[in-house]
Amino acid sequence: MRVCIVGASGKLGQYMVQHALDRGYEVVGVCRQESVGKLDRFKGRIAVIPGATDDPEVIKCAVAGCDGVLVVMTPVGVNGYSTGTTQAVLDYAPPGARLVFSCGWHITRDGQDVYSWKLKVMVNVFGRLARLARKVDLDDQVEACRRVFASDTRWTVVRGSDLEEGESQGLPVWSEHVGDPILASNLTRRVDFALFMVEALENDELVHEAPAIVGRETPAALAHAARE
Repeated sequence: MRVCIVGASGKLGQYMVQHALDRGYEVVGVCRQESVGKLDRFKGRIAVIPGATDDPEVIKCAVAGCDGVLVVMTPVGVNGYSTGTTQAVLDYAPPGARLVFSCGWHITRDGQDVYSWKLKVMVNVFGRLARLARKVDLDDQVEACRRVFASDTRWTVVRGSDLEEGESQGLPVWSEHVGDPILASNLTRRVDFALFMVEALENDELVHEAPAIVGRETPAALAHAARE
């Protein structure tokens, strides 16, 4: 399988590169020119396409011939970076390619998610402050996901909880809606978020799903498993 990883130089992206290589996939990584050095440990094992990920020509080149595309939706700045990246992938990924996008729990597909007051405050307060500082625009990620949900591609949108570093706990568990008891611990190892993204490439049950994930060894996930 030939896989393009958009945003390969970030922490999540590098974990996805490693998981993909572990599976014997051919990997094409896309990242900004100034971040290429972060991928030096994979030199000789992956192809790197430097450039802005919201540049349609960069994405067109990177996804050519790919069976799957993994996209880190990064809502940096206030110029629609995440939306531009996402639209380019939707426009240029080969027909039938598996498209897997990452985002946070604040994204909702059907309006049935139930959010804690802490998450609401974080999104509303942090989101506004970040946008005023012209650093992050969460609405950009919302629009990007809206376009994915409306597309007829073979997409999955993986919605991540709070993240932490640490050794892998295995494939995260997931549920359709934030607020479901299994997700109550709101914590996932970053390496396992990446694992879920890569695993989704060959899991057709996740096509047109927006799973909200959490670490499989968290208290809430273990309590759910004990009840079953």
